Amino acid sequence: MKTILSLILLSILFALTGCVQETRNIDMVNDDAKAVLALDYRDFDRAATEMVRSMIGSGKLRKNDGSRYVMASGRVINDTMQRIDTDQLMAKIEEELLNSGQVVMTSAVGSGDAVDQLVHDNRDLRDNEEFDQSSVAAKGTLLAPDLSVSGKILQRNISYDKKTQQVEYYFQLRVTDMKSGLRFWQKETIIGKRGSKKSVAW
Repeated sequence: MKTILSLILLSILFALTGCVQETRNIDMVNDDAKAVLALDYRDFDRAATEMVRSMIGSGKLRKNDGSRYVMASGRVINDTMQRIDTDQLMAKIEEELLNSGQVVMTSAVGSGDAVDQLVHDNRDLRDNEEFDQSSVAAKGTLLAPDLSVSGKILQRNISYDKKTQQVEYYFQLRVTDMKSGLRFWQKETIIGKRGSKKSVAW
């Protein structure tokens, strides 16, 4: 009886082991895996890099006196069929902009994860006797942003032929002057994909 139970348990163990698929690490820099109809990290990286390079290359962020603009992160609207964390895309854009050395990003105001609440919490410590007031930020020390960066992601699904669908993703980014409300710069990057109509694009 014990032998039979042991054989059954071994059979179950081998069956479960056989169901486990091999896992491998992804080379996030040189990922040559097959494309998917939905947006993946490669698409976000490509779109963000292309748009920021265009922005920097336009010369619109260069100030005549050599100083840097203070920029705030605005809202990125998701108008696709996918659940997208637009803060993730904005974080990549912020990283590229900061690395350019042409702007500084403010954490005092903005949209989504761009705001660091501790900036304001620190100022709530004024007149708190438990804190050395010389170490607390004084009034009038925050810098208002000169510019804001915001955008939108749109999706269009097109029937290419009987078996194929075409999905187009439009990444739009714009920079606005906060004082005048005038738009400094604007760019649209399109990522197109074709695949089976059986595949899901969301």
